[in-house]
Amino acid sequence: MPSQPVPSDLEIAQAAKLLPIEAIAEKMGLERDDIEFYGRSMAKIRLEVLDKLKDRPNAKYILITAVTPTPLGEGKSTTTVGLGQGLHHIGKTANIAIRQPSQGPTFGIKGGAAGGGYSQVVPMEQFNLHMTGDIHAVTAANNLLAAMIDNHIYQGNSLNIDPYGITWRRVLDVNDRDLRNIISGLGERGDGRPRATGFDISVASEVMAILALATSLKDMRERFGRITIGMTAGRRKDQKPVTAEQLQAAGAMTVLMKEAIKPNLFQTLENTPALVHAGPFANIAHGNSSILADLIGIKTSQYLLTEAGFGAAIGAEKFFNIKCRYSGLRPDAAVLVATVRAMKLHTGKHRVVPGRPLPEAMLQENPDEVYEGAANLRKHIQNIRAHGVSPVVCVNHFSSDFDSEVDAIRRVAAEENTRCAVSKHWAEGGAGAVELAKAVVEAAEEPTDFNFLYELDQPIKAKIEKIATTIYGADGVSYAAEAERQIRQYESAGFGKLPICMAKTHLSLSHDPDLKGAPTGFTVPIREVRASVGAGFIYPLLGQMRTMPGLSSHPAAEKVDMDFETGQVVGLS
Repeated sequence: MPSQPVPSDLEIAQAAKLLPIEAIAEKMGLERDDIEFYGRSMAKIRLEVLDKLKDRPNAKYILITAVTPTPLGEGKSTTTVGLGQGLHHIGKTANIAIRQPSQGPTFGIKGGAAGGGYSQVVPMEQFNLHMTGDIHAVTAANNLLAAMIDNHIYQGNSLNIDPYGITWRRVLDVNDRDLRNIISGLGERGDGRPRATGFDISVASEVMAILALATSLKDMRERFGRITIGMTAGRRKDQKPVTAEQLQAAGAMTVLMKEAIKPNLFQTLENTPALVHAGPFANIAHGNSSILADLIGIKTSQYLLTEAGFGAAIGAEKFFNIKCRYSGLRPDAAVLVATVRAMKLHTGKHRVVPGRPLPEAMLQENPDEVYEGAANLRKHIQNIRAHGVSPVVCVNHFSSDFDSEVDAIRRVAAEENTRCAVSKHWAEGGAGAVELAKAVVEAAEEPTDFNFLYELDQPIKAKIEKIATTIYGADGVSYAAEAERQIRQYESAGFGKLPICMAKTHLSLSHDPDLKGAPTGFTVPIREVRASVGAGFIYPLLGQMRTMPGLSSHPAAEKVDMDFETGQVVGLS
């Protein structure tokens, strides 16, 4: 039985009774030879199981997304875990699929991403700290290509690469603002050719996006070959794309990633199978766990719950229009996580600062304020329906919530003719998610009319503007001169038919983190456009979006240490 008051996440995780990982595989109908052990409680699933599972029926495919979050997050991962456990409480089998956490947020402000309370993936320490090394493999493969680019130029540049137009950057899985913009190649003549460049965080690497979107090792190899690192030198009309294949780097990159491509198997506190694979951020990448994890998970249970990062305007939009295009899978329903505190924030009357307590005014009973801020919830319901999918509003319940405030969210859902369930999975585990589980089962039985937001043969600008006006509620889009030039260049190079992966703030439906609720009357500024040709999308950067975060004045890393008497990690959140 869950303890009250609820202990810390780490205390709950360290007290968990884990099953051997082969027992979790057995729940999925997998055999011992189908997995590769990483200790007693983690494993990788061999890709050969896809052929073994191909004749099994598909599970109901459920997306977990959310309203535009506060800087603290609204509990999508926790809800994904809790719902998976809750489905077991009503006699259904379920798998969950979530992303691997980056060390950036783990040691920054947000902390880990294993869920929370009595709805966690375990072992929590291994989940949040390195896991099976997949992100390190991404970093190595990315930086190998970067080294081969610079070496090619140093050795004579037979491909005629424009050294001042290289778009491929190095990566590191740490928040480090000092590396955003650097000069490389300083020193003696043999130390390389000086040029301006920089670092992104590893989870923003195109290598990570490819890991999440590849459907096989061969597909990954082909995608690596298509990576475009820049253009040839010369007049703009004569410039040609330069690829990793031309640099003869794609093969070695594939070798570095050959283990990372296998999905990782964990379990929840209630021993629900958890597929954990890939970790692209949703604000600066496409923000979804891997297609391969979903292809396995959808054949090994009655329900597969897959999480998309941040709010529905970001992760869910990219799930629908990028991930579903490449996977061929179609969702049966979507869970839209909402919280009382997020609705209050979206009135624009409060300021929430990461790492600090909520403002006292937000903790006062105020159902009218919740109802007002729920304009954001209404917009996300509309955005999900725009793709032909049935939403279920989940009120992720906090102990500080008043019944009148929860009722205000229920009222909004009723006015939008949308199912709504209150879930207490954080405090009660799967038993607290039974109401949500029943609502999801009902929604998944309804017929769907899934559709993409735009057609791929539309011009790049038309696709960008469709997302901005339909999903964000913008009046239109403006383009910096550099973005205009890049769009023309990509379309002339044959990249115009790729889907769009918008890089934007997660704190607003718009490009501006200060615009709360469901803003209108704004124009989305596009300052730069990148082409992730290997991953298979065009990547516009909105406003001041950063691809390498920085640490706060008191990062979470300050609290993490070892207890040498017990041998356990302490301070991890």
